[in-house]
Amino acid sequence: MNLSISPFRVAALYRFVRLDGYEALRQPLAAFCCGRDIKGTLLLAREGINGTVAGSEEAIAELITHLEAMPEFAGLEVKYSAAAEMPFHRMKVRLKREIVTMGVEDIDPLRAAGSYVDAADWNALISDPDTVVIDTRNDYEVTLGTFKNAIDPHTKSFREFPQWAREHSAKLEGKKIAMFCTGGIRCEKATAYVKSLGFDDVFHLKGGILKYLEDVPQEESLWKGECFVFDERVSVSHGLEEGEAELCRACRHPLTPEERISQQYQPGVSCPHCYEARSDEDRARYAERHRQVELADQRGERRHIGS
Repeated sequence: MNLSISPFRVAALYRFVRLDGYEALRQPLAAFCCGRDIKGTLLLAREGINGTVAGSEEAIAELITHLEAMPEFAGLEVKYSAAAEMPFHRMKVRLKREIVTMGVEDIDPLRAAGSYVDAADWNALISDPDTVVIDTRNDYEVTLGTFKNAIDPHTKSFREFPQWAREHSAKLEGKKIAMFCTGGIRCEKATAYVKSLGFDDVFHLKGGILKYLEDVPQEESLWKGECFVFDERVSVSHGLEEGEAELCRACRHPLTPEERISQQYQPGVSCPHCYEARSDEDRARYAERHRQVELADQRGERRHIGS
């Protein structure tokens, strides 16, 4: 999608930095964004900043300039994409213990993260037979797409990754370890954790899948499928074009076009991933909720993500 002609610019950003007094940044940052009709979520913690926001090209440029003018955010990692419609419904600035939750104490990506690999060099690394490629995202994200021959840890949340890494550490012995995630932030912690287990040849994709899909031509790509994103676009494909996936509004699992022709799929009510786990009473309740959402849409009222 051409950023210059799309009405909304999306910025996925993060920076790990010692951020003492981060609580004081919340209100000024929320006011700055709301005053420019920027929407999305920013997380602040002692370890830095993380989030995805959307707005006009001018507004997003002003926000990034504003952040990078702060000494602690110099070198901010930012990846841009576009959206035909505003992909968020409100602006939230939240205070957290971690900007990406792993739940392990004393993991410091500033000191111990793996080595960056640029998108242009990623294919060569993951094509090496001595390389183990690990997708650090959650299982529902992996279902939409991943790199060729990548290991799926089948985690429900990032908190489960450390246990998976410990239990499978024997398979990593003597190998180069290449890890990737959506925008790069989870891999900062994941590679730092794997290095804490005693592994040295640990690498991660700089800028994540988003940077790879932006920079690597589709005919040269080793990526298969689409990339899940945490907003109303649901997924993006090569060139960061909006993808074809949609969310099941009952369980919020991303669905491919093929899954949406299943007899178990009913918009707002069920899909192949949740049909068996729901009762008839659940589905009746979801159907009524979906009806109310459709009525709200007809009246022009905005609804929350996941409704």
